[in-house]
Amino acid sequence: MADAVVQTLNPDKATITDMTMADMKTRTPSGLAHPAGSAGAAGASINARGLTKVFGSGDTAFHALGPIDLDIKPGEFVSIIGPSGCGKSTTMLLVTGLEPPSAGSVEIDGKPLTAPISEIGIVFQDHLLLDFRTAINNVMLQQEIRGLDKATLRGRADALFERLGLSGAENRYPWQLSGGMRQRVSIARALVHDPSMLLMDEPFGALDAITRTQIRHDLEMLWLETRKTVLFITHSIEEAVGLSDRVLVMSKSPGTIVEEIVIDLPRPRPAHLGEYPEFSKYAERIYRIFEKLGVYKF
Repeated sequence: MADAVVQTLNPDKATITDMTMADMKTRTPSGLAHPAGSAGAAGASINARGLTKVFGSGDTAFHALGPIDLDIKPGEFVSIIGPSGCGKSTTMLLVTGLEPPSAGSVEIDGKPLTAPISEIGIVFQDHLLLDFRTAINNVMLQQEIRGLDKATLRGRADALFERLGLSGAENRYPWQLSGGMRQRVSIARALVHDPSMLLMDEPFGALDAITRTQIRHDLEMLWLETRKTVLFITHSIEEAVGLSDRVLVMSKSPGTIVEEIVIDLPRPRPAHLGEYPEFSKYAERIYRIFEKLGVYKF
């Protein structure tokens, strides 16, 4: 994972320069609207067949994942939940092309994936901000790496800072920001480019409960406005049910998808999901799956 992140910061590796999520065609502020002729206005489909990953070979080979199949529709919000080490993050790397599969295939918008995708956004659990750059300059790193129009990207960045409650923090350095604010800057950096897919790997895992709830709400509202395709990796049942159209439950390693759960709850969803009796039913269903798999032993 760390190697992939270093690559995203290396201008010489243009095909992997992505810490970008989707810029948003939001109702307000207007600075987030797509410019004329902009690509990435629609979410992309993700399809995989027999996707498998084995690290190493011979006696030292480790079967980490699969085989699994994926069918994610354009603009869908899908979470993958499972125990530690089951291959959730590996799945994310495989569908972005950052890691080659040992077997199986991936198609993005119906086209075979043969190289790392640049038109994606990735947000990790660690904010991965550069300490020597201010918050706004961390976000504008996308413009420098990609050679995009500076005024357009700065307008989007300013709008995102406002939307994510970061106004006034533009010129602060990461060490001057709280953990929640640093992760918001990371999300802004991911939102500034406008690709068609957003991949999020435990993005709220290091945040306190209050901040996590607020950012979960903010993310859902941004997604409702843009309908980008989101693949969300999490250990949290509340996050999976609270955000997703569908939840894919994975087994212990080597991870396979043991159940697909369609989440039929109205949107936007409340901060306190307990307002919906159905939420408890979905959560209990996932707990029971994990108990059956031996993940929980109560």
